[in-house]
Amino acid sequence: MNYDSLKLENQLCFPLYAASREILRKYTPLLKKIDLTYTQYIVMMVLWEKNELTVGELGKKLYLDTGTLSPLLKAMEGKELLTRSRSQTDERVVTVKITEKGKNLRNEAVCVPEQMGKCINLTQDEAKVLYRILYKIIAIQDE
Repeated sequence: MNYDSLKLENQLCFPLYAASREILRKYTPLLKKIDLTYTQYIVMMVLWEKNELTVGELGKKLYLDTGTLSPLLKAMEGKELLTRSRSQTDERVVTVKITEKGKNLRNEAVCVPEQMGKCINLTQDEAKVLYRILYKIIAIQDE
């Protein structure tokens, strides 16, 4: 029986996993300065762009389920970065809205992407190719 397929060096998932961990490790000190975790940071990026959306819409955009989002959003609401409110027409629908404090945090976070860019040794063309490939992999989830 040939077990080559079980070698770590033959696994696509392992370098993706290791790269993801390394990138998150590099984000940590940058985000610590603005008192956010990485997941809170990506929530804020969506809110900086959209201002208000439902938990369902946010989960779809970030590929996160409500079980992950609910405690995260509760903690962020405690930091006064956002508010959550139930729809008056359908109490199952929760809307998330950025606060003024959350909007102001954008000024502190604006340097994070540039600082991260310096940490990752890819050319702009390589980054674009990787971006397209990763979103192709993510799209498998939608099928």
